Amino acid sequence: MKKNIRIWIYPLIIMGLFLTLANGCSKSDNTNDPTQSGTVTDIDGNVYKTVTIGTQVWMAENLKTTKYRNGDLIGTTTPATLDLDSQDAPKYQWAYDGNESNVATYGRLYTWFAATDTRNVCPTGWHVPSDAEWTILSTFLGGESVAGGKLKEKGTTHWQSPNTGATNESGFAALPGGMRFPASWSDRFTHIGISGGWWSNTYSYGPSEPNGPSYNDRWFRFLENTDSEVYRSNGGDGFTGCSGFSVRCIKD
Repeated sequence: MKKNIRIWIYPLIIMGLFLTLANGCSKSDNTNDPTQSGTVTDIDGNVYKTVTIGTQVWMAENLKTTKYRNGDLIGTTTPATLDLDSQDAPKYQWAYDGNESNVATYGRLYTWFAATDTRNVCPTGWHVPSDAEWTILSTFLGGESVAGGKLKEKGTTHWQSPNTGATNESGFAALPGGMRFPASWSDRFTHIGISGGWWSNTYSYGPSEPNGPSYNDRWFRFLENTDSEVYRSNGGDGFTGCSGFSVRCIKD
């Protein structure tokens, strides 16, 4: 009887070891799954999910910090709708519409001058992406005409219907945090739930145009709820100098 028991036990032990090894291999093979995220923490103690997309590692949430990496405060305005058009290089951050309850979900909006300040808004080892790094992301996801859908969070919990093409297959989970526009716009804070804009750190300066001043371009990307495209824009100096957009940091 004991001999018969041993005959059955040995195959069961071998089978158990095989299943253990198989499961271990399966787990390690999933390390590049975009749903398998790490985290990074900013100077304020906010913890962000991160995601690997191709050769890049991105934050999977919008930046929320009120401080630069060295601990200096990033200013805001009182009221939140204050006209900044007379300021040459405004460095501010805001909760959308001045309402702090919007920050947990949508992060904060930053001027380009704050986002690209040498004190750094991103955590150590991270930076505001360049225009070229945004292009690498879009290209990896199939090009600008379709990449937006692969970047947007699915469904209509945060995006207004129809949220066209949204699959979030990249794991980027882009959210429509809205924008803060210059005084020339009728609505200072607008488009939350409809669109989101994200800064690059890239600035282009060109010579004087035939019938006007020189141009100053601060590049950004934005997504809309009505299509799957990633839009690349500079907006012009008067527009982007005082505007507030979201920030997604990328790993150095």
